Amino acid sequence: MRDTRESRLLLVLLIAIAFALITVDIRGGEESPVDGARQAAATVFGPVENGVSAAVDPIGNAIKAIRESGDRHTRVSQLERENAALKAKLGSDDRNRSRVRQLDKMLKTAGAGQYGIKGAQVIGIGAAQGFSWTVTIDAGANDGIKRDMTVLNGDGLVGRVTTVGPSTSTVLLATDPDFTVGTRMESSDELGFATGQGDRPLSVQMLNGKAKVKKGDRMVTFGSQADKPFVPGVPIGTVVKVDPSDGGLTRTVHLEPYVGFTQLDVVGVVVEAPRTDPRDKVLPEPVKPKPTPTVTVTVTPNANGEYPAEGEGEDAAGGQVPPTGASRDPNAGTAQDDQE
Repeated sequence: MRDTRESRLLLVLLIAIAFALITVDIRGGEESPVDGARQAAATVFGPVENGVSAAVDPIGNAIKAIRESGDRHTRVSQLERENAALKAKLGSDDRNRSRVRQLDKMLKTAGAGQYGIKGAQVIGIGAAQGFSWTVTIDAGANDGIKRDMTVLNGDGLVGRVTTVGPSTSTVLLATDPDFTVGTRMESSDELGFATGQGDRPLSVQMLNGKAKVKKGDRMVTFGSQADKPFVPGVPIGTVVKVDPSDGGLTRTVHLEPYVGFTQLDVVGVVVEAPRTDPRDKVLPEPVKPKPTPTVTVTVTPNANGEYPAEGEGEDAAGGQVPPTGASRDPNAGTAQDDQE
C-alpha cells in the first residue's frame, strides 16, 4: 500500500475502532458483545496456533536447556562431590569400627596378661633398617618407647622394637628369619626356641628331644631376663606339624602364628611387664571338639513274634528298620551303630 493521505486516515480509523472494541469488551465482562466473535476466531485460528506452538516449543526448550545447562552441570558436580564425600565418610566409619574392634581385643589381651601397653598404629612396612620383615609404628621415644620392647596385638605376639626415633619406631616381626623367641608349651611347660620362616610357619626347636608334642598344642612366650625383649605369657601360635624324632637332643615342630602379619593395623608396645608370669591365662579358650553322634536302633518283632529279616522293615509310617549287622536277639533289645 502506498503512503497516501487516504491510507493514513484508514490506519487511524482502524486503530480507533480497535480501541473502541477493547473498551467495549472490558466493560462488558462475561457478557461482552464481542465474545462470540472471539470464540469464532479461536475455533478458526486455534489449530493453527497449536501447530505453530508445537513447532516452536522444541526450539524454545532447547534455548531454555542451553540457558539452564550451566546450572544443571553445577548441580550434578555438587551431587557427585557430596556422594564422594559420603562414600569416604562411610569408608572411614567402617575403618574406625574395625580399629575399635582391634583395640578392644588388644586391651582384653593386655588385661589378661596384666601388660602395661602403649597403643600404636602401623604406618609403614619394608626393609628401611635392613630387615626383611619389619613395620613402622607411629610411637617413639616421645611416647616412652624403648628398644627391645615386646609388641603384640589382640591375637598374640607381633615382634619386638629394634629402632626408636622421636615419634616412630621400627618393629622386627616374628616372621623374620633373624627373629628368635623363647617358647613354653601349654600345660606341659616344655621349652624351646621359635625362629621366623618368612611366610611359612615358625620353626621351633624343642630343648627336649623326647618331648611329647602333637598337632594342636599351643605355645606362649617364655620371657626374657628383665622382661626384655620379651615378656612372658604372650600367645605365639599353634603346632601344625611335628617332625619325626631322630633321637637327637632336640626336636623340631612347626608353629602357625596367631597373628596375621599381612593385616597389621593397631598394635600395642608393652611398656610395663606383668608382676607375675600370666602362664596360660592369655591364651584364647580352646575349641571343644564336636561329639561323635551315636545312632540307637530298636528292633521290634512283628505280630507273630518274629523279627524281620536282614534289610527288611516296615514303611515310614511307624516301622523301624534295623541296620545291617544289628542284633536280632530278643534279649538284646538294642544295637549300636558307630558310624558317624
